[in-house]
Amino acid sequence: MEFEHLVEINDPGNPLIEALSRDQVWSGLMHRVEDARPFLPGLDDCVILARHADGVERSLRFGQAEIRDSVRYLAGFWVSFETPAADDHGGGLLTIRIEEPAAGHLFLRFTYRTVFATGHEQEDAAFSDYLRQAYEAADIDTVRIIRLLAADIPH
Repeated sequence: MEFEHLVEINDPGNPLIEALSRDQVWSGLMHRVEDARPFLPGLDDCVILARHADGVERSLRFGQAEIRDSVRYLAGFWVSFETPAADDHGGGLLTIRIEEPAAGHLFLRFTYRTVFATGHEQEDAAFSDYLRQAYEAADIDTVRIIRLLAADIPH
């Protein structure tokens, strides 16, 4: 399944929403890389296993389940989370890009590429719709958490 959508960060027409800088948004995304617990409900632990010039390898623990992923990024522009296929998970890729079509008008573009686990090769339309809605809700929540983190970051 492939799916993408935009979440608006700054709405120049709405003075009630505090504008965030690109640096504040990037800082929030990097927080998700370093410690994903605030962003992923049920995540008990997030351990960096290795660091590279353009990313990290992580171990994510949800109760007894451990998932390893690779995170790559281009500072200030995009971050990509890749989970390899396993017996109970088909693997997937999430890329989050910062887009700025006009100065200060920021968006996050979330792009998902997910493979269903073995035995679920047929993509079920109702399940796919449910998954898309869950992704959108989680991504809106990601922006909410970035806003909370940004409140503690100087402009």
